[in-house]
Formats: sequence, structure tokens, C-alpha cells
Amino acid sequence: MVAAARTRGLRKVYRGTVAVDHVDLEVPTGSVMGMLGPNGSGKTTTIRMLLGLVEPTAGEVELLGHRLPDGLPRALPEVGALVEGPGFHPFLSGRENLLRMGAAEPALATQAIPAAVSEALERVGLAGAADRRFKAYSLGMKQRLGLAAALLAPRRFVILDEPTNGLDPAGTRDVRAVIADLHAAGTTVLVSSHLLAEVEATCTHVAVLHQGTVVAQGDLTTLLDADSAGLLVSTPDVTRAVDALRDNRIPARAVPNGILADLTTTTAPAVVETLVRAGVPVHEVRRQRTGLEDLFARLTEPSPTDSLDAELAMIGDAR
Repeated sequence: MVAAARTRGLRKVYRGTVAVDHVDLEVPTGSVMGMLGPNGSGKTTTIRMLLGLVEPTAGEVELLGHRLPDGLPRALPEVGALVEGPGFHPFLSGRENLLRMGAAEPALATQAIPAAVSEALERVGLAGAADRRFKAYSLGMKQRLGLAAALLAPRRFVILDEPTNGLDPAGTRDVRAVIADLHAAGTTVLVSSHLLAEVEATCTHVAVLHQGTVVAQGDLTTLLDADSAGLLVSTPDVTRAVDALRDNRIPARAVPNGILADLTTTTAPAVVETLVRAGVPVHEVRRQRTGLEDLFARLTEPSPTDSLDAELAMIGDAR
């Protein structure tokens, strides 16, 4: 299956500063991919290169199966995007702004534009404020209008850069519902966000960027499971369970209501078999699941060793 977007060796340098460094990214067709990373990790620059808004210093970009930049005229009509923040005419209403955009939309027939605009405004919760001037909109309302513009016509691929920026909890729920609707309809969605809980709740795949490069990507469930090397066992006989596992060289420790067995060098069936053979009652067994926040922190935060190396380097420079 052709990926909705793919980059190979993508690199962007601004006046000697490397913003993106050899990014190999693949957005599976039909997925909802969350692009995560600290500020300055290269998320927005990567998105802008995917859309042909910025020319890469090096590397290749494919969008909906078309190589850029030559394939942009064929790919872009099937892509909706909200990047860095919406820009509209301040003295026109939300509806008037979208009508102008609709007039330039090749996928919309002229007679279909008013209905498409009304539907997009309704979809993002702006129907009641559609005829107010854009300059009077709050930050959250401006963000909603930008999302409406991205959804003005049917799209195969929707790219949203921080779509919940400035939104209250109700607005965030609305965006989550829109993403779920797009996914259900088969649309591929790429979401850049710093809200880890939202990504975990809405995305099927994730790509983590750090210092301009991709440090992890893939199916979200698979990544979280791969980072989970523990088995939680509910048992009333904690002491005997820990002793039985340790006697069989399986690291284990007591936790509330049971034990946590380390699966780094063994398997879940082996843990259960060891406990049953030792006569330990086993009430429940489940894999310890790492949260996205823990995975993100492990991938993007410096380890104590890194911090120590940096401190030693500073001391050496001072000398």
C-alpha cells in the first residue's frame, strides 16, 4: 500500500542551523499519526516540507504517492492542512473568509460552496459565530476556523499542526471527534501536538522527533507494549510469589495487591507456570503498560549519564 506521506533522508538547514536532520518518516494510509517532540524538535519544519511550503536542503518527499516538488499540483488538492495558526482577512466574517477560500477550491463546484461552508462551520462548532468578523474571534475560535478551512472539501489526507492550541476542554473534545470522524471515513490524519494524553486517545500511530530527527515511530500500541517489560500478577501470597520467581532467576518485587515480574529475560507464560508450580494462587495476570508520557520522556529527556557527561565537558572547557 502506498503511504500517505513518506520522507527519506530529509534535511533542512537554516543559516547554519540544522532544523531537521535525515528524517525517515512514513505515514501509513488510513492512520491517525501523532507527531510528537519538544519545542524546536523539527515538527513544524517537517510538516512544511511535506506540504511543499519549504524546500528541503536534502532528501526526498512523497505526498499521496507523488514525488515533490513536481507532484505538488496533483497531491495538494487532496490535502487539507492547518499549519502554525490560521491566517484570514480580519474584517471579513468567518463565513465570508471560507466562501473566498471555497471559490479557489478545485474540488468544489461553485453551487456547492455555500453548503460546504455551512457544513464545515457546523462541524467545528462555529455555526453560531459564522457571521462575526474574524478580528473579533478568540484564539480558540480562530483555530476552529482554520480547522474548518482544512475540512472545506473532501480530503484524502489532513495535516493538523497543534489543532487544539487555544481551545478550551469542549473545543478539544470537538477536535477529537472531528479526527475520529475523519479516521472512520478512511482519511489519513497527521497531527502535531504537545498534548500527550490527546495523542494517546486519538492516534493509531506515533512519530517522536528529538533534535531534528525521528527517534521512534510506528503503531502506538506496539510501541507502548514493546516498552513494557513487566507482568502484573494479582495474588494474596506476595512473599511466596516473589521468592518463587527469584529462586528461578526471574526478578520480581511486591506492588499493591500483588507482584511485578520483570519480563526482560523471560516470558509471561513462564512466570505463570513458575507461580502455579510453586503453589502460589494467581487471581489475575496483565501486562504492565507504559504510558505515552513515560515513553516520550525516555526518548527525549537526557539520561543521568548524558547530564554527567555534559557537566564534565563544561568543566573541561572551563579549564
